Amino acid sequence: MDGTHEKHAEGAYYLEWRESGKRRLSVGKNAGEDYALKLKKVAELNATAHGIAVSPALPTVNGKRSLAVAVADYLDEVKLTKKPKTHSAYSTSLEYFRESCAKLSLEDIERKDLLKFTAFLRDDKEQAARSVANKFENVMSFLKSQGIRGTDLKITKHDWPQYTEEEPEIYEREDVDTLFAACTEEERMWFEFFLCTGMREPELMHTYWSDLNLNHATVRVTHKPDRGWTPKAYRERETPIPQSLVDLLREWKKKRGDKPVPSFSPRRDAT
Repeated sequence: MDGTHEKHAEGAYYLEWRESGKRRLSVGKNAGEDYALKLKKVAELNATAHGIAVSPALPTVNGKRSLAVAVADYLDEVKLTKKPKTHSAYSTSLEYFRESCAKLSLEDIERKDLLKFTAFLRDDKEQAARSVANKFENVMSFLKSQGIRGTDLKITKHDWPQYTEEEPEIYEREDVDTLFAACTEEERMWFEFFLCTGMREPELMHTYWSDLNLNHATVRVTHKPDRGWTPKAYRERETPIPQSLVDLLREWKKKRGDKPVPSFSPRRDAT
């Protein structure tokens, strides 16, 4: 200063970059170490810009746990232990949370960040009330896995997003008849199968001819390890089906043999 060298121990270095908005991070007071962190962050951003998945360059933030690293590790674990649909839901929820939250370390997250997240989903992403509640719950599950509970953040029951549980829409017989009248032969078979078995779509997608016992008029929901698919709650079950559906399936099998239906099943032994 004015030709005189001065040393200010209170000073600190910061990294600034744009990632879902402007980010600014204090990286400490060691010039050499901080410059190395800058180079790592530049390399990470360049790789991401070219579609290359890399581990975040900053595993800790001033001795605190990096939010980015925790999210990446958590999603890796979810991918290994949960179904793809669950992994996709958590990925979206946590991506939106990071987009709405400027905090870079887990320990800096507070109640206000969760309230902002709710408003961000509602106003910026225009999510329905139930979607907001689901994504909020997913983020809270992630935080709990990191040892951060709602009570730690002073989250109250009034902070959790609310939604109205709507009554399911009821279709009368004439509505169903109108639908079937507009169906092709193949579409009629699929909708009859849904109607008569009460199966969920993933269950029907993973039904093989071997799951059907047309002589006893039953269909089974079974584990399909070759596709990495398991039934809900990991429980197999058997369901009786009416003779009208048995007749449709016999006719369908006679026409197609063991060939799969392209719109649902890519494997030869699947319906």
